[in-house]
Amino acid sequence: MKSSMIDSIKSLPPLSKTIMDINRVYANEDASINDLVKVLEHDPMIVANLLKTANSPLYSFGKEIKNVAHAVSLFGMSMTRSIALGNSVRKLLNVDMQPYGITSDDFANIASKQAALIFSWYKKVDKSKADELYLAAFLQETGKIIISSDVIQEDEATSFESEIEFANNIADVERAYVEVSSAEVTAEVFQHWNFSNHFVEMIRYADKPEDAPQEIREYSMALHIVKTAVSINKPLDEQSINFALRKARDAGYDHELLEDSIDEMLDNIQG
Repeated sequence: MKSSMIDSIKSLPPLSKTIMDINRVYANEDASINDLVKVLEHDPMIVANLLKTANSPLYSFGKEIKNVAHAVSLFGMSMTRSIALGNSVRKLLNVDMQPYGITSDDFANIASKQAALIFSWYKKVDKSKADELYLAAFLQETGKIIISSDVIQEDEATSFESEIEFANNIADVERAYVEVSSAEVTAEVFQHWNFSNHFVEMIRYADKPEDAPQEIREYSMALHIVKTAVSINKPLDEQSINFALRKARDAGYDHELLEDSIDEMLDNIQG
């Protein structure tokens, strides 16, 4: 990894007090949804983002969600934590995704789609892993923010963007410019913030899941498949979906379960 990027990661500020409080409540087995709601209500930005997500067609709750307590009761503590953390991280890192040819809103939307898809899919595959994968999918593209910043500083944004636009393997383009893929950068970011080793390593190998240690290979493969379907440059287009289904089939999944979840998501978005 380039020294400039290592320095950027080392200089990252700590996560906000609200996020630390959310993590504390989540880790407390005796805590209730009301305890989490009390923490969230101290941060209007997190509340706004949570309500925006709850009313997104990705989740199809059927009626407008108007208050944070209702949103938390629908999402549950784990997914609420994931949404709050993901939005706070993007705000903290000052997102400029121009080298990837997308806006900061596009980037947030892609993260939401990856998380929603993996949760819908894994509820059918192994429900016990769905919550953990939801958080990882929501955050797994975070490293692209650091890469984007470095590419801009090196005045390579135009050439980088032109290669990303038509790339079938975005990680290869990233490695050509900054020596590492965004999965590896993301892993370093969350290691800096003292996330669990299991969480960090499943993301680290998400661009090369075949190289992952056996105990996390399934997690890394699932993340890889979802980021293939909802890619930065071609999210949920026919080619991306076909690539993802092929990868799922080759990895030994019942690819029809993934296809069902993709179809459900497309129906919700279009409907």
